[in-house]
Amino acid sequence: MQVMGIWGVVPGPHTSKKHPTHPVYSYLLRDLPVTHPNQVWATDITYIPFAKGFFYLIAIID
Repeated sequence: MQVMGIWGVVPGPHTSKKHPTHPVYSYLLRDLPVTHPNQVWATDITYIPFAKGFFYLIAIID
């Protein structure tokens, strides 16, 4: 492909764009020693497309 001067089409990253007026908060857990359960939780949510709609996938970690 390089010899022919062609390349594949790759979509760019779909990351969030920072709004200039929104505040940026510091990482609050940086110096926190995690010593016991239920002290820090992390979550994430996404959706998975299917033929007749989509499903939500929610992950929670302690």
